[in-house]
Amino acid sequence: MLSLFRKPRHKEIPAQQLAALLDQKRAILVDVRESDEFASGHVAGALSMPLSRFQASALPAGDKPVILTCAAGRRSAMALDKAAAGRPDIDTHLAGGMGAWRAAGLPVVTGS
Repeated sequence: MLSLFRKPRHKEIPAQQLAALLDQKRAILVDVRESDEFASGHVAGALSMPLSRFQASALPAGDKPVILTCAAGRRSAMALDKAAAGRPDIDTHLAGGMGAWRAAGLPVVTGS
């Protein structure tokens, strides 16, 4: 029961807030799902970096925050764990992943 009150390990951003940041070109989204999942539907402009080949050193650098996503939040949390040592500035993922994005009625594009 105490786990209900535990602080999340990583920062989370709601889908609508992320959509606003992306529309304003104030964030970069990196999708860590596998290539076939990415091709079946992703956020426009998202970069594909599958967790199976994930390297924190390959994440974009710059003044915009980099936010990670996956299907539901588990793999993006794993990628954040991997990034923690070399890129502590990357600490946020989409709350609920692409499932939450779709549930919010936000647009998804197909293809790579």
